[in-house]
Amino acid sequence: MMPQTDKKNMIIAIALSAAIIFGWQFFYELPKAEKLRAAQEAQQAELALEQAASGTTATTSGSTATNATAPGDVSVNQQMPREGALALSPRVTIDAPKIKGSVALKGGRIDDLVLKNYRETIEPNSPNVVLLTPANSLHGYIAETGWVAAAGVATPNDDTVWTATGSALTDKTPLTLTWDNGAGLVFTRKISVDDGYMFKIEESVANNGGSTVALAPYSRVVRFGLPPSPSQTYVLHEGPMGVFDGTLNEEKYGTVKDQAVDADANEAKSLNFTSTGGWVGISDKYWLVAQVAPADAKFNARYLYEPKFDSYKADYTADMRDVPAGGGSTSFAHQIFAGAKEVSLLEHYRDTLNIPLFERAVDFGWFFFLTKPLHGFLDWIVRYIGNMGIAILLLTVCVKAVMFPLANKSYASMSKMKALQPQMATLKEQYGEDKQRFQQEMMALYKKEKVNPAAGCLPIVVQIPVFYALYKVLYVTIDMRQAPFFGWIHDLSMPDPTTFLNLFGLIPWDPTLYLHTPVLGTLIHFLSIGVWPLIMGFTMWAQMRLNPTPPDPVQAKMFAIMPFVFTFMLGTMPAGLVIYWAWNNTLSIAQQKYIMYSQDKAKAKRQAKA
Repeated sequence: MMPQTDKKNMIIAIALSAAIIFGWQFFYELPKAEKLRAAQEAQQAELALEQAASGTTATTSGSTATNATAPGDVSVNQQMPREGALALSPRVTIDAPKIKGSVALKGGRIDDLVLKNYRETIEPNSPNVVLLTPANSLHGYIAETGWVAAAGVATPNDDTVWTATGSALTDKTPLTLTWDNGAGLVFTRKISVDDGYMFKIEESVANNGGSTVALAPYSRVVRFGLPPSPSQTYVLHEGPMGVFDGTLNEEKYGTVKDQAVDADANEAKSLNFTSTGGWVGISDKYWLVAQVAPADAKFNARYLYEPKFDSYKADYTADMRDVPAGGGSTSFAHQIFAGAKEVSLLEHYRDTLNIPLFERAVDFGWFFFLTKPLHGFLDWIVRYIGNMGIAILLLTVCVKAVMFPLANKSYASMSKMKALQPQMATLKEQYGEDKQRFQQEMMALYKKEKVNPAAGCLPIVVQIPVFYALYKVLYVTIDMRQAPFFGWIHDLSMPDPTTFLNLFGLIPWDPTLYLHTPVLGTLIHFLSIGVWPLIMGFTMWAQMRLNPTPPDPVQAKMFAIMPFVFTFMLGTMPAGLVIYWAWNNTLSIAQQKYIMYSQDKAKAKRQAKA
């Protein structure tokens, strides 16, 4: 049985923690993110001006082949519009069922990739999502493979112009690139793509020279700057990630950057890993670019930040191998995933291509053993219902049904506690000044009426992991992205578009136009409360009205303001989450009302018999 003082301290601690997290996000993290983004754009613009004035091309310093690490020399000219950057290289078209784009023959890299099935906004004519884009364009993002060798051995680099066999890369026609270094080494790169998002790149080298050459295959993903809209929440991972020797590893952009910057030496330092088999890449909320090594390949992997060009890299390099002179050869098969984090597809690749924990690229969180089954069940409902919003409501009903016995115990205990409120008030009047005596009399009352105060708390504690797992499912999976509901909710992954700041559209003023202003934008973001958050707040208030009022005035005030706090906290959350919360509250109210009705009916029968 939890003492009253401990309960009070626990409630105060929870409320204060929520207030601190809420205030930190809105009054510190958001302005900090805006300031950082502005500084990055200014730095990029300054670098572009310097390069344009000098007319030179800058490169980063590279690692030697003896270190068995991928090269660091990603050439970056002045930044330019995407169309101009694409025109700097001859290209071969990519046209597969889910993706389109092109392979740059200069450098032989995949740096132009568009997702056919996903658009930037819900508008029918909205542009498709651009995943990969040339290094010289804004927010450059590329994937490439190659070889590293000892000094003096010419290997393909950024300026290498490959010769292509084939006019297009499709899911039925692979593309073969060749290049002769003029010193006896002939490099061949065969690229194929399936009907999803997986590329297979077979690198091979033939040595027609007079001496043995040592080479190491590498693969890397390079992103210039942070993504356009990085997540500002601890609930979701965005940044470098990989699986090394069967263990999932995730690092935030900030962690990699802090590790890398060395002001004295002006060098890049990396986070290093070794593994046999596995994968490494960079993850966004909905998208992933990752390179997969063969299951039996030993490799060194890195997360690396290059301060000079504000670039983040995730790469791996396999062991060195000798290529004998006089016609000797070697080969290595990479795989690169570049696309949407569709759970069923990731699981398919995990099983058919033997990619460990590949579905964990979706951030299922600590309770993945609960989150994954819940997602699978939600996906099954959507296939039959066809509406994600309705599926969320049905899933909530099913979760409530499973938790019904525990919730019944909790609500029954709270109902009994509420029925004791008049007697509790009498005890408080009698022993209000003597807290110790009040506690003793209160416990005696509980014992007499056979009420266990802890019975109302323990079932709720058991349910917390389940509700958190459901929250993760609705927040991190791509299924909810641009999924419509009814009425004004056209995208369940975005906040409710209505807001009381313009009386829900009655006033001809769009507050979102001022979101990027330093102070006013933060205030508008904080106050953008739509219809569904208000509904959620009302249902939370109504549910709390059914619970017994705490005898302590401080606790009572804390409980009274919680619906308002949560209304503002969820005001900028995805609409799907808010609808789930409001619906869950409504089901809880109905269940609690039924329990109270049953108890009143049973009490009336007992009194009638008496």
